[in-house]
Amino acid sequence: MARTITRYADFWPYYLREHAKPETRRLHYVGTSLTFVFLGLALIWGGWWWLLVPLAGYGFAWGAHFGVEKNRPATFTYPLWSLWSDYRMFFLWVSGRLGPHLARAGVHE
Repeated sequence: MARTITRYADFWPYYLREHAKPETRRLHYVGTSLTFVFLGLALIWGGWWWLLVPLAGYGFAWGAHFGVEKNRPATFTYPLWSLWSDYRMFFLWVSGRLGPHLARAGVHE
């Protein structure tokens, strides 16, 4: 049986290893970007746009895990840490600072 992760400091490198393939991360970035687009539309127009926020984020992410990475999404076991880490990974990538985090986690780009 796999050990349970009890500290976020231990979860973060695990999360990055679960996103080892660049294509997995790219699909996450697309989904995360779309969450901002749909959130903006939902705030402006309301209505059904709210439904697209989680669908975009989780749809692209889970598709990446099942189709590319061939692993089980961490969000099934660690939902809040996974959500936080998805946005953390996205903003580190956007700012060009993700590489050292991947390297420390043992992920080679």
